[in-house]
Amino acid sequence: MTEKIRIAVVGAGHLGRFHARLLAANTDFQLIGVVDPDAEARNALAEELHVKGVDSHRALLDEIDAAVIATPTKHHHQIGMELLLRGKHLLVEKPLAGNLSEADALTECATAGNCILQVGHIERFNPALLAVQDKIEQPKFIEACRCSGYSFRSTDIGVVLDLMIHDVDIVLNLLNAKPIRIDAVGSCVLGPQEDVANARIVFDDGCIANLSASRVSYEAVRQMQVWCPQAFLAIDYANATAKVARPSDALLRGDCDVRRLSLTEKQRAKERFFDEWLSVEQFAPGSSNALEDELRDFSEAIQHDRLPQVTGAAGRDAVAVCEQILESIAHHAWDAHPHSGIGPRGMQQPDTIPVPPVEITSPIPHRRAG
Repeated sequence: MTEKIRIAVVGAGHLGRFHARLLAANTDFQLIGVVDPDAEARNALAEELHVKGVDSHRALLDEIDAAVIATPTKHHHQIGMELLLRGKHLLVEKPLAGNLSEADALTECATAGNCILQVGHIERFNPALLAVQDKIEQPKFIEACRCSGYSFRSTDIGVVLDLMIHDVDIVLNLLNAKPIRIDAVGSCVLGPQEDVANARIVFDDGCIANLSASRVSYEAVRQMQVWCPQAFLAIDYANATAKVARPSDALLRGDCDVRRLSLTEKQRAKERFFDEWLSVEQFAPGSSNALEDELRDFSEAIQHDRLPQVTGAAGRDAVAVCEQILESIAHHAWDAHPHSGIGPRGMQQPDTIPVPPVEITSPIPHRRAG
């Protein structure tokens, strides 16, 4: 495709506005219009960008080649299916859908229609992750913490599909393995869905991922730590920085026995620990516009008929794991009493999360996410 890609943004809310403004300035795209049932929201954005403002995507079907879906999650499936059935390429904000069956339908429809289906897992384009991703080999333990204040957005889904899914997607992308057991707890604070959650995921290659997420936190945190046989990596997504620590050859060989060191040798080891025993390399790749990079990847996937960095299948797999996390949360009993609270609304004091979570040994049936 050599001509500009004619595109619409469906959803004129927080993310939709960012998408629309970047698309309007991107020479690969021609922004045709913005769609939103809220007249005030769509008209304000349409006037700003000098494009059409309509209340339904159906009004633009004959004028576009592609669309960005930035609506509440509950609308992703219906709107996405209608657009895919008309042969439109899609970038769908995460999560791809509110449950696995809807995610499966979208990916299958995109494949059948030879349409690009990209999912907006924007952290895949974070410069800190990109700077060290090729240094992550055979991870054995991954810990991630993703916390924010309450945004009053995405209230149709809980924190698992809202925030934790970012780290679920990254972990699945780093591993060539499948989850075999998931233990999780979660609690509601402000709404009917969980606002705080912790999940421990065991993979069939022996790796364990411990993921925590909160959208009612007084502190914003987006961090991940990865333990590999030859290196330890710390990634700060918020500040776009990363560190890689590698043991010395002597440490790997087991030549450094701290029990045999003299007092003088111990003092020297303390002073030179991160020079002689563990070397630390710091990465500060600088700021970049990850959303702009994501849209560039979408454009190149369409123009060159290649897979995007975050495929519909990857988005589908993240939803599948999140469903199992939600199922574990739903079955968690907060104490041993026969009539105790069960699930995310069962804890009397929702500001604390017990650790470790209850071990679940029986298979977990799928539960509809959201």
